[in-house]
Amino acid sequence: MQAQAIRQAFLEYFVEQGHQIVPSSPLIPRNDPTLLFTNAGMVPFKDVFLGLETRPYRRAVSSQRCMRAGGKHNDLENVGYTARHHTFFEMLGNFSFGDYFKREVIGFAWRFLTERLSLPPEKLWITVYEEDDEAADIWIDEIGIDPARLSRCGEKDNFWSMGDTGPCGPCSEIFYDHGPHIPGGPPGSPEADGDRYIEIWNLVFMQFDRDSSGTLTPLPKPSVDTGMGLERLAAVLQGVHNNYDTDLFKPLIAAAATLCGNTYGSDTATDTSLRVLADHIRACSFLITDGVLPANEGRGYVLRRIIRRAVRHGRKLGMETVFFHQLVAPLVAEMGSAFPELTLAQREVERALEREETRFRETLERGLSLLEEAIAGLAAGAAIPGEIIFRLADTF
Repeated sequence: MQAQAIRQAFLEYFVEQGHQIVPSSPLIPRNDPTLLFTNAGMVPFKDVFLGLETRPYRRAVSSQRCMRAGGKHNDLENVGYTARHHTFFEMLGNFSFGDYFKREVIGFAWRFLTERLSLPPEKLWITVYEEDDEAADIWIDEIGIDPARLSRCGEKDNFWSMGDTGPCGPCSEIFYDHGPHIPGGPPGSPEADGDRYIEIWNLVFMQFDRDSSGTLTPLPKPSVDTGMGLERLAAVLQGVHNNYDTDLFKPLIAAAATLCGNTYGSDTATDTSLRVLADHIRACSFLITDGVLPANEGRGYVLRRIIRRAVRHGRKLGMETVFFHQLVAPLVAEMGSAFPELTLAQREVERALEREETRFRETLERGLSLLEEAIAGLAAGAAIPGEIIFRLADTF
């Protein structure tokens, strides 16, 4: 099942359950100085959950573009080296604003996965908060989950909060078992950090308001916030263990490989760099589409770092000319129909990336010349002077 069809199936399923489709918000949160980027599907609804805003609907569904490359959530340095770290990703989510609660959302999630997507029930593992008997009873008594496939976990893994104070509540996570041939134990076990069991969906039950003393007061209208990564779900449905082997990334990796004159799957270092390019073109293109331009601080600095990381990996692949902007067209071909704003901004994105890479390559060449001069005057084994190192880091 291709990613485009998965996204559409998710939206259509929840429309059938009375939800309003809400288009993806930009990566720049509106009126929220506490966040660098939109990093979860619930961010556009934050004021609704806090009771500061009302909407003409009480049930919503979205496929929200998200960014985790700065601030509290920063996966940048892991990207390319692992199977599931991304700077940019899509989060599928359904939301209830004081309408339905645990019983309904658990039923919706289970039926979508096992009936609409035909995932084998025996491949799914459930976690609940250790004190949430209500959710555990629903899973075991009503859904019919084998108690042996349900784990009770502590606050760190299964209790969600918007901040130190404010709306919060227990959550229930759904994991997919990729099979015994992959190392790792079920969630809650000492081997849980392995890759066999992968979380695909988090159901958050917002039922408390936590004050500054830590006291939990039940909310008058409990709400629901769920999030499921499209990339992880696509990997499950396409029978692969690595998100980069899905149709969301394969065309971009192929385009990067062709552009750089490489072959994916031929070498570990080469594969890592090609994955970096595929991930980073998504992040950079959507950031520029949403109004961010390279700069020396804030969001613009994050964008600049991602572009420069991509260019550095391009150099590892042998790219000596400006190239990164040429991956925008393949991205538009893959994601333009789902996000028309990307198609409209294509030329602007290409120009911004070409301009930034050109500037960076000039800076890099000057820095490398400075480094080579410093090394040339040194004896073998001598240390490079600290002031040279500082200048290379600070200026170049």
